[in-house]
Amino acid sequence: MKIHWLGLIVVAVLCIAMDVYICRRLRRSGYRLTARFNAVLAVLTAALATAVAVMPLSEASTPNSTFVTGQYLLYTFFAIIAPKALGMLIYGIGRLIRQRWMTVCAFLVAALVFGIMWWGAIITPGKIEVKEVELAFDNLPDAFDGYRIVQWSDAHLGTYNGRTAIVERQINTINDLHPDMICFTGDLVSRKTDEALPYRDLLTKLRAPDGVFSVLGNHDYDNYVRWDDEQVKLADRKALCDMQQVVGWRLLNDDYAIIKRGGDQIVVIGTENYGDHPFEKRGNLARAYSGLRDNNFKIELQHNPYAWRANTLPNSNIDLMLAGHTHAWQILLKLGDWQWSPACLRYPEWGGAYREGNQQLYVNIGTGMVGPPMRIGATPEITVITLRKKN
Repeated sequence: MKIHWLGLIVVAVLCIAMDVYICRRLRRSGYRLTARFNAVLAVLTAALATAVAVMPLSEASTPNSTFVTGQYLLYTFFAIIAPKALGMLIYGIGRLIRQRWMTVCAFLVAALVFGIMWWGAIITPGKIEVKEVELAFDNLPDAFDGYRIVQWSDAHLGTYNGRTAIVERQINTINDLHPDMICFTGDLVSRKTDEALPYRDLLTKLRAPDGVFSVLGNHDYDNYVRWDDEQVKLADRKALCDMQQVVGWRLLNDDYAIIKRGGDQIVVIGTENYGDHPFEKRGNLARAYSGLRDNNFKIELQHNPYAWRANTLPNSNIDLMLAGHTHAWQILLKLGDWQWSPACLRYPEWGGAYREGNQQLYVNIGTGMVGPPMRIGATPEITVITLRKKN
């Protein structure tokens, strides 16, 4: 038996036990209609779990629409179970300390969590938060003081299942910011190249005087489906790379570009995904740009922020690295300037600006979704980074 089937059975047993207990308590308290409603809900969640279990979501032949449907079915399952489980926990504590008012509290908390989960699935993914960031550097060439870079990351275009309105709004927002340069830091798709095809015409509309530069993310390497033929997998990956060239982007796969302003210049270096386990370490800085410690002002585009400490800091004097990947784990709590995400449990640099000596990193939390089709507090981000010459 595979471990995911074992996990499914454990979850099923726990859910059945919880629902049996809830129905019994409701009946004993005289809420027979509510007990019947919970029983119907229990049957629905069991049907949802069964449907997801039998769907061929890992097959390369599975259409993106089927994959997205599976994601929403699974999310619906957890959006029903999680509030009930939390409500049960609060109810159990109330019975333990003999406080009847906690029964009402349990219902309210369950309803609140249910509402938050569906707000994060339906409302937040369609929003856009434009973050204006100024980063100052000692060695920035004078001609680039005030240079504007828009960073877009982790689009996961398959998320939207062909619905172009959200992506069109993101692209229009980027263009309306009038950047000097646009940088896309990986994960254009989630599984296969065909996810991006409905958006190809929209992607051609991105405009900046110095161009649109991109790198590949871990999802752009076609590793999230089961391929019968390795050559077909490689062909699909090449198709994604070719499409980025066709829409007018410059894909920097361990390569660099020079941006000039009069007699001044900066170097934009793009490295392939360099990830923490279990992600592959593909990026090769030395192959991308040989003068890693020269006096040029250098910007690196890299999908995974892990690479900053693991590769960039020890091997170069690159001034600024732009990364994505984390999504802030699609859960973000904010209060004024304070923010927290469970992504911090894995990544010390998971969202926002970071500095180590004279070198800086900015991590964009992305716009798309992977795994649970929701963003709770983690509003899709478009970042405007203004480079400043430090006085």
